[in-house]
Amino acid sequence: MQPLTNSPQKIITRTIWILSLVSLFTDLASEMLYPVMPLYLEHIGYTAIFIGVLEGIAEAVAGLSKSYFGKRSDTSGKQLPFVQFGYSLSAISKPMLAIFVYPWWIFLSRTIDRLGKGIRTGARDAMLSDECSKENKGRVFGFHRSMDTFGAVLGPLAALAYLYFYPNDYKTLFLIAFAPGLLAIIATLLIKEKKKERIRTPAGQRPTINVFAFVGYWKTSPPAYKRLLIGLLLFALFNSSDVFLLLKMKESGLSDTAVISTYVFYNLVYALLAYPVGILADKIGLKKIFIAGLFIFAVVYAGFAISNNIIVFVGLFLLYGLFAAATEGVSKAWISNITDKTETATAIGTYSGFQSIAALIASSLCGLLWYNFGALFTFLTTAAVTVLVIIYLAQNKITDRGNS
Repeated sequence: MQPLTNSPQKIITRTIWILSLVSLFTDLASEMLYPVMPLYLEHIGYTAIFIGVLEGIAEAVAGLSKSYFGKRSDTSGKQLPFVQFGYSLSAISKPMLAIFVYPWWIFLSRTIDRLGKGIRTGARDAMLSDECSKENKGRVFGFHRSMDTFGAVLGPLAALAYLYFYPNDYKTLFLIAFAPGLLAIIATLLIKEKKKERIRTPAGQRPTINVFAFVGYWKTSPPAYKRLLIGLLLFALFNSSDVFLLLKMKESGLSDTAVISTYVFYNLVYALLAYPVGILADKIGLKKIFIAGLFIFAVVYAGFAISNNIIVFVGLFLLYGLFAAATEGVSKAWISNITDKTETATAIGTYSGFQSIAALIASSLCGLLWYNFGALFTFLTTAAVTVLVIIYLAQNKITDRGNS
């Protein structure tokens, strides 16, 4: 007879369920606004340059703050206050957009939203890690990603449905988006935090924490973590925004509705596969699944380079959903397995900090390659670099279980 602790009901604990529902509600609120934000800003008279600068700065704030607040969480030995405050900031940022249309106010709202993400991410992922063993982290992080991504499916659908009946009524939509955000805040009040050991520091010394904490942690992190991050960040430097995939479909003659529908389909595939792929990763290895995900990514980008067919695009986005399911949660599970339990939030926050900087570079680089050489060269370059990352990770002896 199998021990009771091996049942999925026990692996997916009450805390994991609540955190996953919180992420679902928050992503539902955010994704209701994500596809309409450029439309709204253009509607009230802002240029593409302003929109680009706004989003770039907002994402940079999120990336840099993840490491800082992850370190804060580990140093204090507490996670729940960071989770609650971070989700609260993201929730209140939604109705702010309905109050004023001044540039500084919109900038403040988007920055608050992204800062909230930075505050909560490391602490939340550390809570998820603390709820499970090294043998089932793929399942747990996969379950969380699955629930989170269902929000990314429901959000755009809700926004499209509302704007179909009430065109250009953006302000009311911003107010409606506060409802799922409020549900997320309420749900965080139901979480009970486990007692956690603080980061150990020499007697009489206080750890130095600043916005560049990710640089400091890199110096003291385990060798396996550094080797893994080199591969992850090389990939991130060429993994540009999904906007370029959508742009390729648009240039191939697809309508706006077809493009958005295909993107929603991708998120649905991702949401449905993240949990079972996480279970498979626990059985055959996080590293194997992650590398397989990168191989699928290379196939997708090569496919986008040479195809202009809508049927092919749908098939490629199905594979793209499988890629996301095999890498997003798995990478965090892998990191949490090879770093000290007292530094999980710092380790994941450091990765997120470097990743955000790499993402900014990647989208800029991709834009330059696209402008100078076209989509074919851009996508084939990305696919080629991904193959190099696969070779690097395959040849590097990086365990995915860490020390027992």
